[in-house]
Amino acid sequence: MIVIIMGVSGSGKTTIGERLAARLGCGFSDADQFHSDANKAKMAAGTPLTDADREPWLQAMHEAIVERARLGEDHVFACSALKRRYRQVLRGEVEDVRLVFLHGPREVLAERVGKRRGHFFAATLLDDQLANLEPPGKGEALLVDIRSRPEEIVEQIAQALAAPGGDRP
Repeated sequence: MIVIIMGVSGSGKTTIGERLAARLGCGFSDADQFHSDANKAKMAAGTPLTDADREPWLQAMHEAIVERARLGEDHVFACSALKRRYRQVLRGEVEDVRLVFLHGPREVLAERVGKRRGHFFAATLLDDQLANLEPPGKGEALLVDIRSRPEEIVEQIAQALAAPGGDRP
C-alpha cells in the first residue's frame, strides 16, 4: 500500500507522514527531497512554481511510487498534490495508492508556516497554494481536519486504512 499525505504547506504532511510510517512500520519520503535546487531557490525567493517547474518533480515522485509498489513495499509519501492532475501523475497506473487530505483553516496554516525555521518555503506562498488547491472530494481521499493533535490524526488515518475496504477511493 502506498499512502500519499497531501495538503498545502503548514498542514502537517511531514509530521503526520513520518508518524504514520512509524505506526505502519514502513518507509517515509517527503516530496521536498524530489525538488530540484532551482525549484527550492525559487520558492525560497517567494516565487510560486509553475506547472512546468512541477512536472519533473511529479515525475520523480511517481517513479519512486512505482518502484515501492514494484518491490511490494508499503510506503508513506508526503506531497502537496494540489491539483487533480498532479494526483493522477503521482498515481499513474499504481493500483494500491491511498490519499489522505490534511486540511484546515487558513489562519491555522499561516500560523504554522510562520513558525517554521530553516525551511525553504516562503510563507508568502501559502495563499498561492490555497488558490491553486483543488481539494479532493469524498471518495478520492480520506479528509482529515488538522486541528486535532498529531497522535489523534495518525490514529484516525491508521484506523481508516485498516477498516474493511481500507478507505479506498
